[in-house]
Amino acid sequence: MCGISGELRFDKRPADLAAVERITHQLTSRGPDAWGVHARGPIALGHRRLKIMDLAEASGQPMVDSDLGLDLVFNGAIYNYPELRDELQSLGYRFFSDGDTEVLLKGYHAWGEALLPRLNGMFAFAIWERDRQRLFLARDRLGVKPLYLTRNGHRLRFASSLPALLAGGDIGAALDPVALDHYLNFHAVVPAPRTLLAEVEKLPPATWLRVGADGEREQRTWWRLDYGPRDDERGFGLTEWRDTLLESLRAAVAIRQRAAVDVGVLLSGGVDSSLLVGLLREAGVENLPTFSIGFQDAGGERGDEFRYSDLIARHYATRHHQLRIDEREIIEQLPAAFRAMSEPMVSHDCIAFYLLSREVARHCKVVQSGQGADELFAGYHWYPALEGASDPYAAYRAAFFDRTHAEYLATVQPKWHGEDHAGAFVREHFARPGAQDPVDKALRLDSTVMLVEDPVKRVDNMTMAWGLEARTPFLDYRLVELSARIPPRFKLPGGGKHVLKEAARLVIPAAVIDRPKGYFPVPGLKHLQGATLDWVRELLLDPSQDRGLFDPGEVDRLLSDPQGQLTPLRGSKLWQLAALNLWLNEQGL
Repeated sequence: MCGISGELRFDKRPADLAAVERITHQLTSRGPDAWGVHARGPIALGHRRLKIMDLAEASGQPMVDSDLGLDLVFNGAIYNYPELRDELQSLGYRFFSDGDTEVLLKGYHAWGEALLPRLNGMFAFAIWERDRQRLFLARDRLGVKPLYLTRNGHRLRFASSLPALLAGGDIGAALDPVALDHYLNFHAVVPAPRTLLAEVEKLPPATWLRVGADGEREQRTWWRLDYGPRDDERGFGLTEWRDTLLESLRAAVAIRQRAAVDVGVLLSGGVDSSLLVGLLREAGVENLPTFSIGFQDAGGERGDEFRYSDLIARHYATRHHQLRIDEREIIEQLPAAFRAMSEPMVSHDCIAFYLLSREVARHCKVVQSGQGADELFAGYHWYPALEGASDPYAAYRAAFFDRTHAEYLATVQPKWHGEDHAGAFVREHFARPGAQDPVDKALRLDSTVMLVEDPVKRVDNMTMAWGLEARTPFLDYRLVELSARIPPRFKLPGGGKHVLKEAARLVIPAAVIDRPKGYFPVPGLKHLQGATLDWVRELLLDPSQDRGLFDPGEVDRLLSDPQGQLTPLRGSKLWQLAALNLWLNEQGL
């Protein structure tokens, strides 16, 4: 796990090495163990290294292979690299290191972009082809590893985070009005390639981009998630799907144990994280570290789920760490958490993951997380509403969107008014081929867009803020493809995730399977009150915070009833506005 950066010039000038060094050093938390830069004419590459898979200096980056004429920077982990290495050796390739980085470099030389479907892992990487004078950038299927870009007529820059790109300079602060529409309507989900900054984009998941030194650009999507069973699976009942799922999940957990010592688990006490603990113990992992977090109660809502995480910790005799955070520390640490965000996120889970990652990083370098199970196996409350819906788009929008378009227009000042961009995006996505059932349409959108731009980004940003590598077995592409083949009727019963829960019954105690659905709750950011409300009011009413974004009358209306202004997803509309101001502040914008 690392941070990568680089610049490619189009104007026949040498790359700006000083800018790349500034960008690279801003990525220090992502790779605290080592760093390096490499420049060659129009290209400069930077890297921050977190040593996990191969501790030897031979795997340091940027990795330069003069014989092959390739230079590489890579962020992520390729879990099937031993098999790929064997295959490449059979083709005559010789290796000078033992990790996954060199496998990527030589794999690209052997297969070009056809390497990508062979990879099982999370990755964002850049390869400079010396002889062809072109740069190849690629991102993994589910966008677990980020890649941000900024381009003008003279150069292309890239980095693992948006704040790092800002450190390089030469980027305007103008906001993208379409992205603002998405942020305030689509629950802070801003689909790639857009970001809130008009001059910064992100490479979409499952996409590669090739850019020449003359600026010529070619881009392709290299993987697509289609829904519906294969011909040989059409007769499957619950038992067959359950057993196939459990086998696939076991494989996903096992392969993520490769080259990892002292792996912990973020244990919320829900089905997903509890199942990971059970499968790791089943695989023979002893003395497993587990970590849970809780907050103060607020608005009549409990701020922790320790009774369930404690149950699992006792059952499997884990080395359990319980962290409780009070309101004072939330307010103290929120600015730092927002500095770590590549894009503003409104989920209350962000501060939980940030503070939990701080604790986990004191004990281990790698942690497994249950992220993705809800989006793959219909664990959210809006999926049943789509079953048999005559208008799937309308049903999804009513359950998920934070505002109607009319309310959005009332929230922002007139210069930000425009079409219903977020609504148009979701409607178009639902209309694409490859998912016929209304529930599958929502699952596809949530798995390939919402998951990438909220839960996955949240885990990456908050763990990497502390140099912690997070591995997400539910996002193993083989498991993701299997989940898409399982019909909705095997997912929806029992409040969702039915087939996953049935698989879990073969591994973990039923008490954590049949419990009400939970999450990392931070009630104080939903039911705004006390010092937190005072802080939010200051973020919205201080004249220095006025960027001409929000309608003053709407802000006053929200502040008049701060605890009654919740979205359909039970998030605070006030907090959304304050969070945007806070993120812009922390990025110096």
